[in-house]
Amino acid sequence: MFNKNTLLFALLLFIPLSFGANYLELGATVVFLAAALAIVPLAAFMGQATEEIAVVVGPNLGGLLNATFGNATELILALVALKEGLIEVVKATITGSIIGNLLLVVGFAMLLGGLRYKEQVFQSVTARLNASSMNLAVIAILLPTAVQYTSSGIEEKTLQNLSVAVALVLIVVYGLTLIFSMKTHTYLYDVGMAEVEENTAEDSNNSEKSQVNIGRWIIILLLVTLGVAIESELLVNSLEEATESLGLTSLFTGVILLPIVGNAAEHATAVTVALKNKMDLSMSVAVGSSLQIALFVAPVLVIAGWILGQPMDLDFNPFELVSVAVAVLITNSISSDGRSNWLEGTLLLATYLVIGLAFYFHPV
Repeated sequence: MFNKNTLLFALLLFIPLSFGANYLELGATVVFLAAALAIVPLAAFMGQATEEIAVVVGPNLGGLLNATFGNATELILALVALKEGLIEVVKATITGSIIGNLLLVVGFAMLLGGLRYKEQVFQSVTARLNASSMNLAVIAILLPTAVQYTSSGIEEKTLQNLSVAVALVLIVVYGLTLIFSMKTHTYLYDVGMAEVEENTAEDSNNSEKSQVNIGRWIIILLLVTLGVAIESELLVNSLEEATESLGLTSLFTGVILLPIVGNAAEHATAVTVALKNKMDLSMSVAVGSSLQIALFVAPVLVIAGWILGQPMDLDFNPFELVSVAVAVLITNSISSDGRSNWLEGTLLLATYLVIGLAFYFHPV
């Protein structure tokens, strides 16, 4: 029977294909496409391994593990691009991941879930808290950009130092959100946690087996992480030549294509649970991923750029900044009441489509 796992195992064939295409010098486009498709199953298995380990180590450490490795694929991909000096691609990937999760993933979840159940409900209090956190993320990337555009002759080093300071604040805030959700105010997330427990209840009879095999899952996690790093290297090295031959800009590739590749498995999870009328869990996966990108991944990349001597800062392309602000604004507006339907999902997808077209025709 054809299912998600069958597709993922089939996509693993692109791992040797990407190596072969690179070794035989079949062209940057072939290598780029093969590496992109190879990352999809690796990202999915990384998420599965993380979840299996999280079940064994307990809810607190497990929650921290999920929070840390939730966007590991995007982080690895961005770190490889950062090492190669592709700063604008890294920034585009950050904004693209935020936009994609808020508009594409939430949009599909609300649309397909709404078509099946007419109207779905989720925690409005949690939605408002997430909205406030996303507003902070917009402010964090708005202010360094504003400083750049309102100051004459500001030095690159000064802007990077400002970005590092802001990044440290965001990481502290991210840590506080983890304490809030997993320690002091867990009752606000009880519905989502209940759904997670329901998903893992099927494996309760095999709990002892899971504990015995934790070593295996750790090895799988390490191997998959290594695989993602290698494929990311192939992807980044072929990116510029491939996008040029495909008639795409690096901006469009970073904002639209790379986030879809890195988040494909996570996207499928959010939509799948929405179809099971578990909208709390769906929103947690999608919006939580955006928050992690904004409050953890982006700051880590800024600090990594500072350490590696790369001019990575929070001075974003104004058009990217506007797009993120629009995505946050419309998602916050739609989710604030704790209810969703297919029309709201359609509005989010339409917004994503308009933004995607704008990036496609953007000359930069």
